[in-house]
Amino acid sequence: MIYRCPICEQALTLQDKTWFCASNHRFDRAKEGYVNLLPVQKKKSNDPGDNKEMMFARREFLNKGYYQALSDNVNQLAKTYLNEAQYGLDIGCGEGYYSSRLAKELGDDFSLFGLDISKSALKYAAKRYPDIAFSVASSFDMPYADDSFDFMLRIYAPSLETELKRVIKPGGILITVCAGPRHHFALKELIYESPKEHTQDASSIEGFELIDQKRLESTLHLSDENDIRHFLQMTPYNWKLTDEQKQTLSTTGFECELDFKIEVFRAK
Repeated sequence: MIYRCPICEQALTLQDKTWFCASNHRFDRAKEGYVNLLPVQKKKSNDPGDNKEMMFARREFLNKGYYQALSDNVNQLAKTYLNEAQYGLDIGCGEGYYSSRLAKELGDDFSLFGLDISKSALKYAAKRYPDIAFSVASSFDMPYADDSFDFMLRIYAPSLETELKRVIKPGGILITVCAGPRHHFALKELIYESPKEHTQDASSIEGFELIDQKRLESTLHLSDENDIRHFLQMTPYNWKLTDEQKQTLSTTGFECELDFKIEVFRAK
C-alpha cells in the first residue's frame, strides 16, 4: 500500500473506513472521503494550514478561471513527460482545483493522491472530487511509502528535498511552480518602497535533474468586487495592504502581472 503510518512508519491497510497498521494505530476516513494522517503530536497549532475563509476565497477565485492558463500548462507538461505513469501526488493540493483538472487530463488509468495540511481545504476537495485520494498531512513528513509515485506536482507548497526524493520513484517526474520575477509586482509597489523581483535563476533540488523550464507571463485584470476581495484574501497581501488600499482596489479595480516559473525535474 502507498500509505504508511505517520507514527511508526509501517504500512497502512484499509478495512471498512479505517486505515490501520500492524501496531494498531488507526485512522478513520472522514465522511467526506479524506483521511487525516496528521497526528495531534505533530501539529504545531490546533488548525494548521489555510483557514476556512482563505480556502473559500481561493476556491471562488480559481473557479472563475483566472489561473486556468497555469493549470493548462502544467497539465500539458505532465502529458509530455509522463510515460505510462500510474500514481501521482499533488503536494499542497488545497481545495483540489489543480488536482482535479490534472486527474481529468491524465485519464482513468492514472491514480492521483492529494496532500495538504489544511483540513478545511480537504473537506471541500474530497467531497467534490471523490476519485482523488486526499489526506491531511505535512509535506515535511509525508505519510507515503518510499518510491510510491511516478509523478509529483508542487505548486508553491514548501517541502523537504529529502522527502521529495524519498517518495518518488527513480526516474519519476516532479513539476514545480513558483513565482517568476514580476509576479504581482504592481501590488508589491503599493506595499514596499523598493519592491524586489523574484529570482529568475533555475532552481535545484538535491537528487533531481532539471530537464525543462518555462516562464508563463500574462496580465490579470480584475473589476468585480467579489473577485478582488477573494484574490486579496488568498494572498499575503491581505495582511500587508491597508484597509483603505483594499477598499480602493475593490472599488476601482486593478491589474497586475502574473509571472509563473514552471520547472520539470527527473528523479535520479
